[in-house]
Amino acid sequence: MKKRLLLFIATIIVPMLAFAQDNVERGLDERINDAVTPATAFIFNIVFYPWTYGPNGDTSTMPYVIILLLTAATIFTIYFGFINIRRFPLAINVVRGKYDDIEGSDEPLGKVNVNVVDGDIVDTIKIEGEEGEVSHFQALTAALSGTVGLGNISGVAIAIAVGGPGATFWMIVAGLLGMSSKFAECTLGVKYRDIGPDGTVYGGPMYYLSKGLKEKGMAGLGKVLAIFFAIMCIGGSFGGGNMFQANQAAAQFNSMIGATSGSAGAIFGIVMAILVAIVIIGGIKRIASVTEKVVPFMVGIYFIAALIVIVMSIGQLPAAFGMIFEGAFTGAGVTGGFIGVLIQGFRRAAFSNEAGVGSAAIAHSAVKTKYAASEGIVALLEPFIDTVVVCTITALVIIITGFHVDTNGLGGVDLTSAAFASVIPWFPYVLTLAVVLFAFSTMISWSYYGLQSWLYLFGRSKTNEYIYKVLFCIFVVIGAAASLGAVTDFSDSMIFAMAIPNLIGVFLLLPRVREELTRYLKAIGLK
Repeated sequence: MKKRLLLFIATIIVPMLAFAQDNVERGLDERINDAVTPATAFIFNIVFYPWTYGPNGDTSTMPYVIILLLTAATIFTIYFGFINIRRFPLAINVVRGKYDDIEGSDEPLGKVNVNVVDGDIVDTIKIEGEEGEVSHFQALTAALSGTVGLGNISGVAIAIAVGGPGATFWMIVAGLLGMSSKFAECTLGVKYRDIGPDGTVYGGPMYYLSKGLKEKGMAGLGKVLAIFFAIMCIGGSFGGGNMFQANQAAAQFNSMIGATSGSAGAIFGIVMAILVAIVIIGGIKRIASVTEKVVPFMVGIYFIAALIVIVMSIGQLPAAFGMIFEGAFTGAGVTGGFIGVLIQGFRRAAFSNEAGVGSAAIAHSAVKTKYAASEGIVALLEPFIDTVVVCTITALVIIITGFHVDTNGLGGVDLTSAAFASVIPWFPYVLTLAVVLFAFSTMISWSYYGLQSWLYLFGRSKTNEYIYKVLFCIFVVIGAAASLGAVTDFSDSMIFAMAIPNLIGVFLLLPRVREELTRYLKAIGLK
């Protein structure tokens, strides 16, 4: 294993060093940017084609893909009888293991036969020494690591800067609705997962689109949608799930140490890539063992810092909530009034929790359970933690400290950092650690999403797996060292394009989800 790890790191380090030198001397980032700009503009304009609302000369826009995500989430919420609210206590109980004995019964899940080698599922999400696959908690943290990220820090600041405090209310609403989308797609991810001859679990929208729609006599449509999803997921893993994360982490780190040269970003990227390589070379079981520790830690330190700010300004808290609720239904004129505030909140929530995109279903697919709906129930906690909790505490800090009124020309991460620093002068150091951890955890989770899609398209072999992982690590350095605005826009387009085939499949397979939910509730004695 050690020789394999050293070989992998050596394989990626040489091209990384070459890229770093070339980037500093010849501006490779500009060449890449120029090369992909035409394609980026075309695809970006299609995926994010906007709906425009403009009363009294003011205008607000929201991409139709976001409207699709929110409409779907609303329909799923109604279809499943507000499962996001009614089954929230059940989700907590499942995560803490209350029903583990039932889920470990001998009743098979569908037609899947899991192959066990020496009492262990090979290369699936788990902690070594535990029998079987990942626990519900591990699956939740693995998926959360892909969504809890820079959007929770910078996206909230953008929403408030543009839409005012009221945008927070609509972020919370969108997060609550998104819980139902996560339930549906992750239930399907487990139901239609595939098990390789060596016990490796393969799952995600690629499989429930192809296998699920084939059951309904739509094999051709299912295959096309699955391939389209996989292509978009690979692109998204290299861009939004990799380069963007590395770029923002490097920017925050370099700002902290006062570095300005391009070589500083390249060096940061190389270090980050090596750390990513150490994790992903061990497969998904190592990814899960890392995320179950990193995610609670990074959310914990961020939450504690926010709590300090809130407690030190506790007298401002009632007024902050008042501004959130009042602003939600009035809004500032410059944002198009009520609709403008609603748009900002909904848009940022969708970018943050990715409910309906289908990415989380890949991580949840390898969970240890005999009931697909049990993992769907667990998955509905994701948007709650990501949007309702983390995004809300960020918003409260910005509002309490008064930075929603005067941003001082700041935006994104800088605005959030300044708000915290106004109360905790040393907070930028904490924020730097949080940003790096958020970026790191997002990258390792998206490496798995991209890998699963890569293997679906090109075949399940160690060679294909190795090729993807090397490429992924190289893109870490590119993202950290370069200014790749066009590439990032392109990858964001791919991530949200994933929602189109995914939601088509989920809509068509809703009866299967309901069957699985009924079966699980009956097994645990609930109605």
